[in-house]
Amino acid sequence: MKVLITGTTGYIGLRLIPILLQNDIELVCCVRDIHRTPEEYINTPKISFVEVDFLKPETLSNIPKDIDAAYYLIHSMSSASTDFALLEAICAENFKKYLNKTSCKQVIYLSGIVNDNVLSKHLNSRKQVQHILSDGDFSLTTFKAGIIVGSGSASFEIIRDLSEKLPLMVTPKWLNTRTQPIGIADVISFLSKSLFRSELYNKSYDISSTEILTYKEMLLQFAKIRGFKRWIITVPVMTPRLSSYWLYFVTSTSYPLAKSLVESMNVEIIGKPSNINKLLDIKPTPYITAVENAFKVIQQNTIISSWKDAINTPELSDALGKHINLPHFGCFKDIRHADIVDEEITLNKIWAIGGNTGWYYGNILWKLRGYIDLFFGGVGLRRGRTSDTDIQTGDAVDFWRVIYANKQDKRLLLFAEMKMPGEAWLEFKIIKKQLYQRAIFRPKGILGRMYWYSVFPFHGFIFKGMIKNIIKL
Repeated sequence: MKVLITGTTGYIGLRLIPILLQNDIELVCCVRDIHRTPEEYINTPKISFVEVDFLKPETLSNIPKDIDAAYYLIHSMSSASTDFALLEAICAENFKKYLNKTSCKQVIYLSGIVNDNVLSKHLNSRKQVQHILSDGDFSLTTFKAGIIVGSGSASFEIIRDLSEKLPLMVTPKWLNTRTQPIGIADVISFLSKSLFRSELYNKSYDISSTEILTYKEMLLQFAKIRGFKRWIITVPVMTPRLSSYWLYFVTSTSYPLAKSLVESMNVEIIGKPSNINKLLDIKPTPYITAVENAFKVIQQNTIISSWKDAINTPELSDALGKHINLPHFGCFKDIRHADIVDEEITLNKIWAIGGNTGWYYGNILWKLRGYIDLFFGGVGLRRGRTSDTDIQTGDAVDFWRVIYANKQDKRLLLFAEMKMPGEAWLEFKIIKKQLYQRAIFRPKGILGRMYWYSVFPFHGFIFKGMIKNIIKL
């Protein structure tokens, strides 16, 4: 059996792949940029990767036509685009039209639990996508989930930030909204166990734990697990915009994602009862257990996927590969090199840069730059990185994006996602026992040049100290 997976590098896709491979299923995985192929699956039997952009119908021909089933895991919750609903509809329509030409018998779609009376923009978009897919020549199985609890999920990280940072919280009234969370392991079980189950064809199911909790109760239970005593006061005066800014400044989320979450959190999300748990023999995990399981993964540094690795920067939306070759003309540069004693130790230090490790020199200044970025609506340093030791193309590292990461080539290339009047790259490369460190800035107009000269005095000792400490044994 051959199964197609969309949203391969997303939060759900990366966790679904290993489960399906264990079941001896041949996988065809769609990636928008072939450079984002997960390293652990390169040359792995029974899995292949094809470059597809569902907004570009001509690229869908890369998908083989002899597929038997497909997972539709595409959505744009954190997108800054105001036309995300239209973009999602176009993707779904292009997907449906192409799959109608294949031998696909079943499509499994992960959506969100919807309230019949009131819908947020994102939940309404999910509902629209389901309507489009249901009109295909294949059988559609839809699962609708609410808050997903797992290491690296946006909702989990937001609750973690709030409960760990704030002893006293003055919060918006939507914290009293009721919802039904579900553990990430249960979501993956529903998706994997429903494959080729004919009794689920053309059916839709809400999936959740058996608990109904308010967001306030979730925060307090989370804090209790972490050993914190917290006090929460809800006030009715926070507008959706103020609530979005509150989440943005207090947690590690981006503003577009915070805005989307606030819209959804104002709507009660309670799953409709069904017999799906019995059909697939799944006993949903309680909320507290799901949180405890998430921290086991975090403590072992084995987080498979994270919301922060989703790419929403317009400059990178097409392909990361376009930015691998550094520009030369019209750029400001800071280029340094130094002899190294041990290549392996140096590479490991480069591969651990950012996040909990820091930037090897002037971390206070890096943090200051992060706060400035936050003030102007950027991502700041709060994203950190998914793993403290492993790094792959497409990963987020604080306010940088990994454009290229290859230990065999001994090269790491980062692209800046902070707010600035221009584009910036930071490269580390080892050639013949020498480490080359290059910072490249391509200014945009006069503001870009003024920006470079304003930070130029700091570059001398920051970049000098960075390379010196990286090569230090």
